[in-house]
Order: sequence, then C-alpha cells, then structure tokens
Amino acid sequence: MPSGCRCLHLVCLLCILGTPGQPVRADDCSSHCDLAHGCCAPDGSCRCDPGWEGLHCERCVRMPGCQHGTCHQPWQCICHSGWAGKFCDKDEHICTTQSPCQNGGQCMYDGGGEYHCVCLPGFHGRDCERKAGPCEQAGSPCRNGGQCQDDQGFALNFTCRCLVGFVGARCEVNVDDCLMRPCANGATCLDGINRFSCLCPEGFAGRFCTINLDDCASRPCQRGARCRDRVHDFDCLCPSGYGGKTCELVLPVPHPPTTVDTPLGPTSAVVVPATGPAPHSAGAGLLRISVKEVVRRQEAGLGEPSLVALVVFGALTAALVLATVLLTLRAWRRGVCPPGPCCYPAPHYAPACQDQECQVSMLPAGLPLPPDLPPEPGKTTAL
Repeated sequence: MPSGCRCLHLVCLLCILGTPGQPVRADDCSSHCDLAHGCCAPDGSCRCDPGWEGLHCERCVRMPGCQHGTCHQPWQCICHSGWAGKFCDKDEHICTTQSPCQNGGQCMYDGGGEYHCVCLPGFHGRDCERKAGPCEQAGSPCRNGGQCQDDQGFALNFTCRCLVGFVGARCEVNVDDCLMRPCANGATCLDGINRFSCLCPEGFAGRFCTINLDDCASRPCQRGARCRDRVHDFDCLCPSGYGGKTCELVLPVPHPPTTVDTPLGPTSAVVVPATGPAPHSAGAGLLRISVKEVVRRQEAGLGEPSLVALVVFGALTAALVLATVLLTLRAWRRGVCPPGPCCYPAPHYAPACQDQECQVSMLPAGLPLPPDLPPEPGKTTAL
C-alpha cells in the first residue's frame, strides 16, 4: 500500500475513534460525507483531507493564483473557454474584444493569450504607448545612471531624475559630501558617491575620527608606574629612583655630604674689631659670621649637617665674645672710678664722674685755705 494511502487511512481511523473519553456517534455520517476525500468527526461533521473543501468535502482546492479556471484534483488550474496561461489570466480574444494597442497601433494575436502591437511611425512600446520624444531624440542624455523623463514622449523637453549623490540638469555633478566637514580632529575627508570617508591622523579612529586611541592599552610603563594617556602619546609617572620615557632608567642615589668631607675654610668666620665708644676698644672684639660665605658654601653644595655645625659654632663664639666684653667693661669701670663719694651718683658730686677726673686735696683736715689761693673749679677739698 502506498504511503499516501496509509496516511489517509490513519487520518480516517483517528476521526472514527475520536478523542478518548467521548463516545463515537453512530449516526449515519457516511451518507452525506465523501469518505474518499475526508472522514466523519465524532460530532458527525465531515473532516476534509488536505486539498479538498466544502461541506461534504466535494470540491478540490485550485492552485493558488488561478483566476479563470477550475480543478479536478487538488492544486490544478484548468482554464475556462477563452482564457489561457498558467493562471488562466490571459484573454484569448483580447484583440477582438478590446484592443490594448494605443495611438493607432494594430493588435496581432500570437496564441496562448499572447499578442503584440504594430505601432505607427513615431511610437513604440508594448502597447504603442510611447512616443519618440525629447529623450529618444537626445539619445539617453542623463548621466551617472539618471533616468530620462519626457511624459512618454509627449513633453516638449526632457528632465533627468538623478540618483542619490548627483545633481545637475543631466546628473553630471557629484555632490561634495565633505562640504559639512564631518571629520573631526583635523582628519582628511575623502568624497565619494553619496558617501564620504575620513582619513584619521595618528591617535584617532572611528568613522568621524572622534575616538582617541588609548596609548596606555599596551601598558608601556615599567616599574609599576602609572600611565597617563595623551593624544598619540603617553606619560609615565615614575616612582622615586626611576626615570626615562617608560621608567626604564635607574637614577643614581646622591650621597649626603658630611662636615669631614667639606672642612671649614679660613674665610668661614671673620673676627673684626668692634667699633664704638672708647671702652669697647680695650682688647674686645665682636665675631661676625660672613653671611655671603655661608650662602656661597650653601650654593657650593654644603650639606645640611655642615650648615648646622657652622651655625652652632658661630653662636658659641658670639656668646664667648659677648661674655669677654662684659667682663672687660666691668674691670675697666672698677679701675678708673674707685669707690668714693665722688664717683657715686649724688647731686653734689655728679659732675665729677662725667668728663673730669676726681681730684682729692691732701691738706689736713681743719686747715683753712689760703686766702690768695681760691679754690679751682672742679676741685673739692676733703674734710
């Protein structure tokens, strides 16, 4: 038994058995259902096989697209009288009923529903609908794929319908797509036909050259340094002790100078005599540290420990000189003005201790002065 028949009997068996739990109706479905094209459903209706239709599955299904035809078996298209073609859509009496030819053309039937038109001079086309107008006379004037239009030859002049990207009376001008300057970051715009392309400079990418390439993506920095991206460049923030473009260089570590390495010269401290009143000239002097010398040594590379030692040494020397000056002043005062009534501040003896020496008379006490010897000014007789 062919496989198609087995499938058909299987479908009929399913129809007869129905769904489980529903009793098969025993009414006479076969009396009105064409069992050759379908089967009885549990509700007593006809269930048609594929390719058949109708209440009793009596009609075959025509081929899709069949217009003026019928069928004896499913998917057929048998044309009615006066029609031809695969879909029965071509009129065999087209030249007799209504001629499709225009502008005085003569219809000629070719059989099978096909025809052709014999056109008058100056006309052409399947149905003689076109006239030899400006487009035909100009000989396809439109360029770059443009379409010539002249109202099927009846227009006085032709026009060109241009493709996208071209303009002009005959579509001869290519539109410059770079006029709007679509490329960024100094890229070069290359015009095309209804398109453009950007020639990006180094460091940029994308259709409009707006994407800055990450120059740190390849991790060029060494020694664990942090990379900072720039335009077609990068910077490495090197850790201490390293240098170079990618921190590949090891920098030398400078050794701090010591006081032994840089001994103090004879010009580091200068002792100059103190200038001032007479008491200060008695063997006393002030130690002055030359600031220029300190600055010079600092510029020459004097280290911080040596500078501290120099300052401490200068401070001690200044303190020693100050103590010496104080002791000298005290000793000088005791030697010039010994204790007495003339050297202590008093209203009667104050002039004696300023600019004159204290003169004491050696006359015995109680003796009067000679009358012819008056007392000299500034002298006092001791009583």
